Amino acid sequence: MSAYLDNSATTKPCDECVSAVMNMLTDNFGNPSSLHDLGIKAMKEIILARGAIADSLGVDKDEIIFTSGATEANNMALFGAAKAKKRLGNRIVTTAVEHESVLESAKELEKQGFEVVFLKPDIHGNISEEQLFEAVNKDTILVSMMYINNEVGTVMPVKSISKAVKRAGAPALIHIDCVQAYGKVNINPKKLGADLVSITAHKIHGPKGVGALYVNKSANLTDQNFARTFGGEQEKRLRPGTECSPLIAGFGAAVRALPNVNKQKKKIKELNSYARQKLSKIDGVVFNNDENTSPYILNVYVPTFMRSQTVLQELSANYNVYVSNGSACAKGKKSHVLTAMGLPNEIIDKSIRISFSRFNTKEDVDLLASSLDELVKTHPIK
Repeated sequence: MSAYLDNSATTKPCDECVSAVMNMLTDNFGNPSSLHDLGIKAMKEIILARGAIADSLGVDKDEIIFTSGATEANNMALFGAAKAKKRLGNRIVTTAVEHESVLESAKELEKQGFEVVFLKPDIHGNISEEQLFEAVNKDTILVSMMYINNEVGTVMPVKSISKAVKRAGAPALIHIDCVQAYGKVNINPKKLGADLVSITAHKIHGPKGVGALYVNKSANLTDQNFARTFGGEQEKRLRPGTECSPLIAGFGAAVRALPNVNKQKKKIKELNSYARQKLSKIDGVVFNNDENTSPYILNVYVPTFMRSQTVLQELSANYNVYVSNGSACAKGKKSHVLTAMGLPNEIIDKSIRISFSRFNTKEDVDLLASSLDELVKTHPIK
């Protein structure tokens, strides 16, 4: 038996996704830009996928731009918005706990002369509405914030961004990284007042290598703002080049296979509570996130002399339990999220992230709990 509990890093592609990808690789392999029947059939699948994603967000399909994933979507959003608005102001507001693709983009923009404000969380990972209102001023041209934190599951005050921008009279564009929220909560960019929203396929049981950026057409952004590559008419010239139709079709199939968000959240909440109950019985375990965070993510301090990277390797090699020690993109580096929360180094160095999907069961949690319990007893803190 095994337990895959690293779904915030990636999810196993669902059957619908695999079938769609295989169809595009074998039978429907035409270039979507070709004008013959095979090309037209491939383009129809892209149109269907774009429509499925647009419908899931309550937006127009012409506002969905396919990318290679969330990292590219986030980069496009930050650099595109900064370029579009640089004559109207100089301030960019984000948080210290964003995904690396946003943090590193923001730091690069800072090097280019923009003033970047990195809001710091409290010890529970929360950013307050007051912090947001204080940071956004009349010179703010971009506010970029994730909906749900990828390491501790904190729900960020994204619903207050548009109010902060309006109150300050700022010309700011609003970007929301919805990678950990898409398919788990109801997202409507129009209601959120978002101009830009990043999502990706492989967090919702779709394929790796494809994501999307919602670009609000009323924001009047052009390819001159966003284009970082040149050479074709695809994706409104924002991302030219032959579309990866197999991955896009798989993305669309995964979206269509998503269950009802509210029913699914109830199930995951019950699984999260069960996991907290089982893990709390292990002497010394500490939860780094409270029960107000996303139920899809648990961040746990493991009381052993081993660091978190060794813990997850032991769980993988000896127990067939798969978790992580933070963002997969960080590749084992010290968690910048737990650091920004002000947690002690002892906690940061020995914490793991457990993340659920709709395919997880109580049996997965039982295996995790028994494995961790044995690990802690056989490798106690010296």
